[in-house]
Amino acid sequence: MRQNPVLLPCSTKPVFSVIIPVLNGGKLFEQCLQAIAASSYRDFECLVVDDGSNDGSGAVAAKYGATVLSSGGRAFGPARARNVAAQVAQGEWLFFVDADVLVHPDTLAKAAGLIADSSCEAFFGSYDNQPGNQSFLSQYRNLFHHYTHQQARTQASTFWSGCGGVKREVFLELGGFSQNYPRPSIEDIEFGYRLNRAGYTIRLEKELLATHLKPWRFKSMLRTDIRDRAIPWTRLILSSGKLPNDLNVTLGSRFSIVAVALLGLTLLTSLWWVWASLVSIAVAVFLFVINWQVYRFFARQKDWWFAVRVVPFHWLYYFYSGLSFGLGLSLFLVLDYPRLRRTPKNQRGASEIAQTPQIQQEALANE
Repeated sequence: MRQNPVLLPCSTKPVFSVIIPVLNGGKLFEQCLQAIAASSYRDFECLVVDDGSNDGSGAVAAKYGATVLSSGGRAFGPARARNVAAQVAQGEWLFFVDADVLVHPDTLAKAAGLIADSSCEAFFGSYDNQPGNQSFLSQYRNLFHHYTHQQARTQASTFWSGCGGVKREVFLELGGFSQNYPRPSIEDIEFGYRLNRAGYTIRLEKELLATHLKPWRFKSMLRTDIRDRAIPWTRLILSSGKLPNDLNVTLGSRFSIVAVALLGLTLLTSLWWVWASLVSIAVAVFLFVINWQVYRFFARQKDWWFAVRVVPFHWLYYFYSGLSFGLGLSLFLVLDYPRLRRTPKNQRGASEIAQTPQIQQEALANE
């Protein structure tokens, strides 16, 4: 008998199917479940997909009354886990939440109001300005995410699965998330590109907030940003032929990447040509000016000493983003471009997900 059935669906056809993929979620995952259980909006079911945990995450979810599913093995990745849940979901909308994210008590209620008042087929929000982990790097990373989403256009060009929803019928029509990503990567961004290509509307709702609990470490930051985000995103942009001026790829970010590269070059040159140091100073000033609003944001959220400490990490971010673009471009030319040349132009926009028909057929079988 379930000890705490607070996540049991309130109806057989709820508005939302809240979907959480988890792999060894630990205490953060239980906090995630508690936050959903405390939602003021109740017309939802909660589906947890265990991706091979060995810490009892599935049992914890069952204790809270969630429907627990299996991805079918160990660490197939969150893309596959979410697709598994979508096949059996009863809600009209799929609402994705990461296992280290706390929705606010009114997050689902705001999402319900959004879909009632707008004609979008997908939506997402952002992290709030109160990150759960108090380390400097975690505060910087999560606040920067908050700033980026709060400054972006409401008519979005991509999708975010940390706290976002999509109509189930649209999700199934497009084949779900690409299972070409076995780790947390850009499967949500790639899905957003397909949503846009199919003519569907994605809305960034800035009042739809959630708290991120993830503790960031320097090594994991580099690994995530370079291997799992920047390089595959570069290949996706080049393959699609579209570079949106939004979120992490704004014109300001692109200018900053070029400026950081120039700063490094002029600093190196100044070792034997003293006048290059003057150019370095000018470039550094330009970087400060073009990113002034970012640093003001950090100063308002924390203090100016915090903002000053952000600067080297922020410039490092631009440095390895530029490096990652070069690596992504190389991989595109070697691996992707030859395939694109063999693909007829009228088929280049089609999804490459081999599992698409299976996802649709299995989902229909469960209706």
